[in-house]
Amino acid sequence: MKLYSSPLSPYARKVSVLLHETNLYEDVEVIMAPTPGTPLNPGDYPIKHNPLGKIPVLIQNDGFAIYDSRVICRYLDELAGSNLYSEGSDHWKMMVLEATGEGVIDAALLMSYEWRIRPEELRFPEWVEGQWSKISRTLETIEERWMEELYGKLNIGQIVLGCALGYLDFRNSDRNWRDQNPLLANWFKSFSERESMIKTAPN
Repeated sequence: MKLYSSPLSPYARKVSVLLHETNLYEDVEVIMAPTPGTPLNPGDYPIKHNPLGKIPVLIQNDGFAIYDSRVICRYLDELAGSNLYSEGSDHWKMMVLEATGEGVIDAALLMSYEWRIRPEELRFPEWVEGQWSKISRTLETIEERWMEELYGKLNIGQIVLGCALGYLDFRNSDRNWRDQNPLLANWFKSFSERESMIKTAPN
């Protein structure tokens, strides 16, 4: 299989972490996009395989393209038999936690696009703060509702949230999310020490 990826994409990092954790990484040829794409210019992203112009994209051996990180992760989890999504009622909890972590990434990425792409005279500070409000509110909710799942056996929620918090450190370090979320900060410090997280850290 082939994986189109980027070292700076938190969505792609999520897939890479999962590949390392399931020992599938050596079975996949990783193709890194040499330049980062944006909504204005997909750059070297594989539009032929994903018309949305987004990564990651996983190409199966028969040439079929799987995209959206959630779909790829679900496929790889089944392929590896790793049960990162749990079973029964816990399966839906994992799906919700995954979606919650991806929502943090979505909001952080929109903030990043505002100052990386939009001309300075057109930037909308109130809109940026609105995105940060989503993130702040969500991290607070995770501390209130999800710490048990974060300290349980490895699951997809841990992986996506670890990548989300890593992206906040990479793009929004000035926001100091740890100050208001000490429980989450302690968990992330420990989770960041996993080999899969170290190998995939953006730089």
